[in-house]
Amino acid sequence: MVISDNKVAKIHYTLKNQGGEVMDSSEGHEPLAYLQGAGNILEGLESALAGKQAGDKLKVSIEAAEGYGEYDESLVQPVPLEQFGEHQVEVGMQFHADTAIGPRIVTIIAINEEEKQVVIDANHALAGEDLFFDVEVVEVRDATQEELDHGHVHGPDGHEH
Repeated sequence: MVISDNKVAKIHYTLKNQGGEVMDSSEGHEPLAYLQGAGNILEGLESALAGKQAGDKLKVSIEAAEGYGEYDESLVQPVPLEQFGEHQVEVGMQFHADTAIGPRIVTIIAINEEEKQVVIDANHALAGEDLFFDVEVVEVRDATQEELDHGHVHGPDGHEH
């Protein structure tokens, strides 16, 4: 069986950046299970996996624009320190925030005590990075009707409701 729309694929992967640093990996864990055609994984990776079958190994390069997007300076902005209330803030802290473009994880990149401001960055941590995947297809199966209805994998190695 080959990976095509409405099939569940299980893959092992290692993600590296341009410098060869491992950014993420399924090594030592269960394979990643996803529903092909449902946008569960990066579009460039999903496209590269189409037509592959269990046992196939491949290297996939994805340019930043097709991965997590180019780094967007407009997503870096100061916010009043008072918005954090009594919470202690530190550079590097991350939190969920509702933004004009929907919920995002934002990172504190600077604190300006004089101006009582915190500078946050709503870019994805891998924005602006070209991505390099080593992938092994472990399994391909038909999706259940429930998985198709919900748009993601259920059950073992997938999402549970």
